Amino acid sequence: MANFPSVFEAKEEILEIGRRMYQKGFVAANDGNISCKIAPDVILTTPTGVSKGFMDQDMIVKMTLDGEILSGDSKYKPSSEVKMHIRAYKENPEIMAVTHAHPPVATSFAIAGIGLDQPILTEAIMGLGSIPIAKYATPGTNEVPDSIAPFCRDYNAVLLANHGALTWGSSLMQAFYRLESVEYYATIMMYTGNIIGKANPLSCEQIAPLLETRAKLGIHGGGVPACAVQTTNDKDVIPASGPIGGCQCGGDKSKTIYGGNAEAAQPAPQPASSEIDHLVDQVTREILEKLR
Repeated sequence: MANFPSVFEAKEEILEIGRRMYQKGFVAANDGNISCKIAPDVILTTPTGVSKGFMDQDMIVKMTLDGEILSGDSKYKPSSEVKMHIRAYKENPEIMAVTHAHPPVATSFAIAGIGLDQPILTEAIMGLGSIPIAKYATPGTNEVPDSIAPFCRDYNAVLLANHGALTWGSSLMQAFYRLESVEYYATIMMYTGNIIGKANPLSCEQIAPLLETRAKLGIHGGGVPACAVQTTNDKDVIPASGPIGGCQCGGDKSKTIYGGNAEAAQPAPQPASSEIDHLVDQVTREILEKLR
């Protein structure tokens, strides 16, 4: 039997997650929405037209999965996007909470039409799994819940084409942590794929125990990622510069070449001690004269 949070606990957690989403830049202005089950067919959800970083308990809306509003300040209505939250709950009864936001890097992948499915990050494989992209749907319409429905049972999150990210979990914090993980995974893929331009994918042999760990953690969605046939990361990588402080020139340190210029490696000529003393005396006299 599901363990539902109290209304007070759920509201406090929704407010906290809203602040975190806003502070992390996952949402701008009044974007995003959060919801949580407090009974088998009743949820609390965030209001439309309010920044998720500046909500209070009175703004949270209580409603049924059939769309009936049960309580809440009449000034505050649920977002039209609550439809996709409701669809997620109906598609997968094990889902207890849903978060939707527009984290910049993950949303950029959604815009580019690139799913998060590279076998390069152990944590993503164990705790998150592959992240598909649901086809484009007009926000606020029934097209959106229809687009995410196929993914709610077999995955832990989905990117929305040209829109953002949707995550769910067995608790509000798990749903939010998955949102964080989606953005982190996307960031790693951006760096390795588009900035560094190189990655060593995990092999099938390396991925197998990670999937076993995922199952032991009780995480059943996420799919099985593609894997490399051969292992490419089984050797230590030693920086070419060698140990800190070590000279790699094989001889006199004063002749070490920097930037291909042996002359540039030579120390700059230093003035003789008598010249330094003379300059110090001269500067001292000038300062004293100005103070008189």
